[in-house]
Amino acid sequence: MEFIETAIKDLFVIQPKVFEDDRGYFFESYTQRSFLEKNIAANFVQDNQSLSQKGVLRGLHFQAPPFAQGKLVRVLKGAVLDVAVDIRKNSPTYGKHVAIELNEKNRTMLWVPEGFAHGFSTLEDNTIFVYKCTNYYNKASEGCVSYCDKDLQIDWKTDKPQLSQKDLEGTPFRDFVSPF
Repeated sequence: MEFIETAIKDLFVIQPKVFEDDRGYFFESYTQRSFLEKNIAANFVQDNQSLSQKGVLRGLHFQAPPFAQGKLVRVLKGAVLDVAVDIRKNSPTYGKHVAIELNEKNRTMLWVPEGFAHGFSTLEDNTIFVYKCTNYYNKASEGCVSYCDKDLQIDWKTDKPQLSQKDLEGTPFRDFVSPF
C-alpha cells in the first residue's frame, strides 16, 4: 500500500498493491499497520456505500467536532471525481482542494481526515462508492459547503449535476464559519 502525499497536508492518495492473475485480483483495501506508519491512528466505526447514476453530485459534506469524521473512500464499480476541501481555519491550505478520479480500474483510494469537506460527482452510471468512517453519522453536527462556490473553483466534470436538497442549500464559502 503506497501513501502518496497531496498538495494538502494530511490528505493522502492511497494506491494498494494489486496482485492479478488469470483468476482475477487481490489487494488489501485497508491495513491498520500501514496507516500507523503514516501516523494516522484511524479507528473505523462505520462503513457506508452508495449507488449513483452518472451526473449525481454529493457534497461538500462534513461533521463538526466532536462528531468529526475521517474517511477512507474508494469506488467498487464505476468512477467518480472525488474532492476534499481543507476547512481547517488555521491551515495554510484553508479553502484549497484536491480532486482525483477514483474508479474500479485504478483502485485508488483517498484518505480524507477530519477537518475537510468532502464530495464526489459520478462519472459513470451505476457507480458504487464506499467509505470507512472514524465516527458515527450525527445529523445535528453535519454541515454542507456549497458545491458550486466561485471561491473554491471546483470543476466537477459534470454540466448539470443531480443534487439533493441539502446540497442545493450548501453554505457559500465566504459565509462559512469553520468549526475546525
